[in-house]
Amino acid sequence: MKGRTGNLVFDWNDAGPSPAPSPGGVSFDDETLRDGLQSPSARHPSLEERIGFLELAASLGITSADVGLPGAGTRAAADAEALCRAIFDAGLPIVPNCAARTAEADIRAILEIAQRTGREVEVALFLASSPIRCHVEGWSLADLLERTERWVSFAVRGGAPVTFVAEDSTRSHPDDLRRLYGAAVRAGARRICVADTTGQATPLGAFRLAAFVKQTVRELGAPGVGIDWHGHNDRGLSVANALAAAWGGADRLHATALGVGERVGNPPMEQLLVNVRLLGWARPDLSRLMKYAESASRMLEVPIAPGTPMVGRDAFRTSTGVHASAIAKAGKVGGEALVDLVYSAVPASWLGRKQEIEVGPMSGASNVRSWLLEHGYRADEAPVARLLAAAKGADRILTDGELHALAAEGPTDVR
Repeated sequence: MKGRTGNLVFDWNDAGPSPAPSPGGVSFDDETLRDGLQSPSARHPSLEERIGFLELAASLGITSADVGLPGAGTRAAADAEALCRAIFDAGLPIVPNCAARTAEADIRAILEIAQRTGREVEVALFLASSPIRCHVEGWSLADLLERTERWVSFAVRGGAPVTFVAEDSTRSHPDDLRRLYGAAVRAGARRICVADTTGQATPLGAFRLAAFVKQTVRELGAPGVGIDWHGHNDRGLSVANALAAAWGGADRLHATALGVGERVGNPPMEQLLVNVRLLGWARPDLSRLMKYAESASRMLEVPIAPGTPMVGRDAFRTSTGVHASAIAKAGKVGGEALVDLVYSAVPASWLGRKQEIEVGPMSGASNVRSWLLEHGYRADEAPVARLLAAAKGADRILTDGELHALAAEGPTDVR
């Protein structure tokens, strides 16, 4: 932050010792086409729409994507293979992975895709680890350990890179996790995934668990094993949890476009990308982030609420007089860079957007002057007074059409 603001912003985020060193690098796994499609409200998109979406994800710097669960059936397997082929044929810089239960049919379906395409496809092998899930399923820890070792080894022998996912790990005992992750690593897993399956975690809990897993990997003598974080948003903490997990040691974060997913969803990818860039952990290309979000909205038929951070209509829009006055003054003394920061923690220019000043009942003369000058009018006293009076009497933001009519001495009653 200091590099963009000089001494104009004292950033409390960097004002003291961090709970851990910032990670050396963070990558992203896009779960939109698997976990995202589990949203009860999401439309199931066409294959062409999904391929276009993957192209956008790759353009942002997202390096891996879950393309489905082939073991779910014939259609799921065919779609996953088509998506893998599209990635390979286009040379997209994104690595496909597929989810699998600890069952031969699920794993074999992925291995067959890899064999037919002639390329590696990562297996994300998930198995519940929490006492509550084991109680419901009738499993013992011995069952979990046996299944972990057997099926991770099976996938590895088949030539697949494996990420072992301890489902519901945020509600699992550390001794159980230590043994499960140990079994997975010894069987050949390249990555292990910490899963907040029910959105149970708080940021402190996410940090503690990720740090515990990082220490476990060290104790296993496997420093090359990566650590994933897969979270859900049931408590509204998914973005904060993902960032805290990265502080704790996770180096790949799972997310979905617009946060769509099971129940109330996952961390929104667009918010993670912006935050990670602000933190200096990675430099994703955000110039197509709006297109990515809008594509997901159309594809899934999930609307983008106006107040959605970064990509919502109102993210960089104000009609408040005090805010508009400060933005206008910033433009005079510091140019666009200062305009972008005086009332925003996120630079709109990163997303190809700009600060927008509207005119409405909460506006002041600064709003009106800014609008008039931006649209080529003289900001003289009479039109400023006329537009401001109309705005104060309205019950909403005035449209550009109404403001143009008023600037040309049109009618003043716009309610």
